[in-house]
Amino acid sequence: MTDANLSDHAHPTLYIVPTPIGNLADITQRALDVLASVDVVAAEDTRHTARLLSHFSISAKTFALHEHNEQQKAAALLTRLQQGQSIALVSDAGTPLISDPGYHLVTQCREAGVRVVPLPGACAVVTALSASGLPSDRFSFEGFLPPKTKARQDTFRELADDPRTLIFYESPHRIRDSLADMREVLGDARRVVLARELTKTFETIHGAPLGELIEWLSEDPNRLRGEMVLLVAGHRADKTALPTAACHALGLLAAELPLKKAAALVAELYAVKKNALYKWGLENL
Repeated sequence: MTDANLSDHAHPTLYIVPTPIGNLADITQRALDVLASVDVVAAEDTRHTARLLSHFSISAKTFALHEHNEQQKAAALLTRLQQGQSIALVSDAGTPLISDPGYHLVTQCREAGVRVVPLPGACAVVTALSASGLPSDRFSFEGFLPPKTKARQDTFRELADDPRTLIFYESPHRIRDSLADMREVLGDARRVVLARELTKTFETIHGAPLGELIEWLSEDPNRLRGEMVLLVAGHRADKTALPTAACHALGLLAAELPLKKAAALVAELYAVKKNALYKWGLENL
């Protein structure tokens, strides 16, 4: 192999290797070359990775590295790297570290001066976003939602006014509850896209106002199956809404002046329409 980025004992390297999120044909040639060349593959689930390697006729040693042992095992892998070995880090699907293990290992390697080489490849976040029809110029990936209702609702409240497209991972057995909590905080009208089973036979990407999406899900139990990505349209401020400060000022002045006079003064101070202020005053004061 001629790729200068492939493993050699003169340059021990930790490779970050994305694997398919469903369709095995999505793996890259470079990923296959790296997996075939390294001394060991650090895998989230060695049995799952063994099936992937076998499919591509790759014989490679594997090492279990998952969320429950990573902090303890990362040091052992770093020692191997420092002794001249090269390692490929994989998760069960997609790009490692994106809601998957690998952070502690990569951090230790960077601190120790060990070369870390990332390979581009499959990632459910980007795959879903690219086909969602939601703005992709600014987005925030928030990972998995909390498992409990209060924590989920607190998360949605914190993000309710965020103008970026919001992206979450969610499991099939919690999707109904998560969407119900989202509706409680964000309302029925916020547009949400559900992407499930990406790159697989029953891939579905469906977007609708949140209330309609919940109804759509309830119509067919098959729509509740598979790995899921939720994409939520960012908050859009109502440009016709009056500034809070202007409304507060109107309330103070209206206590001393006729409402029309107060509205005229506040409109000039805050550069808003006098009639809109007057109408607001009639309805709220």
